[in-house]
Amino acid sequence: MTWHSVRIGITRLLLCLVSAWSSQGAHADEVLERVQASGELKVCVWPAYQGISWRDPRSGQLSGLDIDLARGLASDLRLTLQFINSSFPSLIQDLLDDRCDVAMFGIAMLRQRMDKLLFATPYLQSDIYAISTRTSRVVRQWSDIDQPGVLVGVQAGTFMEPVMQQRLRYARLVSVELPRTRERELFAGRVDVFMTDYPYGRTLTDNTDWALLLAPPEPFHPLPYAHASKPGDLEWQAVLNAFVARIQQDGRLYAAARRYGLQDMVVHR
Repeated sequence: MTWHSVRIGITRLLLCLVSAWSSQGAHADEVLERVQASGELKVCVWPAYQGISWRDPRSGQLSGLDIDLARGLASDLRLTLQFINSSFPSLIQDLLDDRCDVAMFGIAMLRQRMDKLLFATPYLQSDIYAISTRTSRVVRQWSDIDQPGVLVGVQAGTFMEPVMQQRLRYARLVSVELPRTRERELFAGRVDVFMTDYPYGRTLTDNTDWALLLAPPEPFHPLPYAHASKPGDLEWQAVLNAFVARIQQDGRLYAAARRYGLQDMVVHR
């Protein structure tokens, strides 16, 4: 089975599940009505996600693929744009509490998220990758990860956490709670390696001289990514789906992904 066929199969399955769940939970179109009435689009982002939604600690400026797409969505809808800080652990509650109208920060379509949120059409897809250090004596290749005594870090709330809990047989999983970061834990020796996805791993290795990106030798756990919104508002979901279709067709998605070296992740129509 090829990587391409794995990607297509997973995407089709998850889209079917989303469609079936959404049709059962439909109710008033409150999100669409709210943004139309206010003239403002509130977008949840995780500002620590390099390549996707990253806030420069010096300038305070946001950049990344989903930052560009959020600006494109607001422009298409002729709405003013406000970014709201969020995170993977707080994602669901932030949307349910109406802190934002849509979450756009590379959100993997996990079953536990799909049970509580609506997802638009997938636009990216990634497998799990690992970050070690170039000077590490413990983890130099993928096969070094699941070994006795190895401490494997994951950011709490990310999709890597439940996957690695299930997949690790010998190594010990360490969930890193914010405000701690996986990089600091790695440098401090409290983990030997940490798991991430392609956007974060690629950007980290491109911008540091210490990070070593390890790719799985075969598909490990590829997942599609999509923008998430509050459950039940099918008209708002249709607006988001139409936006994804437009940027796939007119080339804006590929161009934005290419700016951040993420073009290989793009899901095409």
